[in-house]
Amino acid sequence: MIESNRGVFAFVLLVVSVLLVAFELCYQMLYVGPVPVPLGTLIVVVSLPWLVHVTATELLPTPVGAAAPIVVWFLATLVLGMLGPGGDVLLPATWQSLLLLAAGAAAGLITYRRELERIMAPPERRGPRPGAISGGRR
Repeated sequence: MIESNRGVFAFVLLVVSVLLVAFELCYQMLYVGPVPVPLGTLIVVVSLPWLVHVTATELLPTPVGAAAPIVVWFLATLVLGMLGPGGDVLLPATWQSLLLLAAGAAAGLITYRRELERIMAPPERRGPRPGAISGGRR
């Protein structure tokens, strides 16, 4: 990736992280009849590891770069959840809110640890970067 575009793409991914938080919070308190269906938890379990992986492999291959989507997600969840639009609380004190926070933290930290091990590994043990095309002949 061109070095000048990395900052722009990193900023775009962080904005996407904030938008995903808003989306997750909107669907976290979803009910189908009397049954709660916390769809926001499913969204965070799929999207946050992807954001951490893409940021750590393609944009900012440093420990701080890999942690950036997790920190932004957590801060945005707290800010948007506690200080919602018009004084609404999108993250009330229910089990669904705890599930969202626990699942997001677990998914993000497990992916962060995996990416941190890959980043800190010696170059000969890293292997090819995901998506890289090998140029050697066999």
